[in-house]
Amino acid sequence: MRIGELAQTSGVSAKTIRFYEEIGLLPPALRAENGYRLYHTEDIGRLRFIRNARSLGFTLDDLKEVLALRDRGEAPCRYVAQLLEAKATEIEERIRQLQDLQQDLQQLVSQAGNLPDDIEMKRCVCHLIYNR
Repeated sequence: MRIGELAQTSGVSAKTIRFYEEIGLLPPALRAENGYRLYHTEDIGRLRFIRNARSLGFTLDDLKEVLALRDRGEAPCRYVAQLLEAKATEIEERIRQLQDLQQDLQQLVSQAGNLPDDIEMKRCVCHLIYNR
């Protein structure tokens, strides 16, 4: 199948398919006599896996390792489970950081409502952030 059909079937753009091929996430396509790339039906599943893994926060390096395991004939699911656990832990920490930031912002917004109109700003751009 040609790249347009693969893009439509997999839900991954032709530009992204070319990029994945370039960096090794997708095996090199065969070339027709006219130069068009020709892909196998197995590439649909691989691209869907990549698309879904990316939506879960997997990096391109994560995917390279997972797909390398698969290409060597090894089952990568245990490794994928470890990555999922690490991603979940990262998200939990990021949520805590965002909650702390939200509290800081809410406190500053509250302070902004009590600012007098005539604050002198000789040493800073904005008193609210300067004294944070």
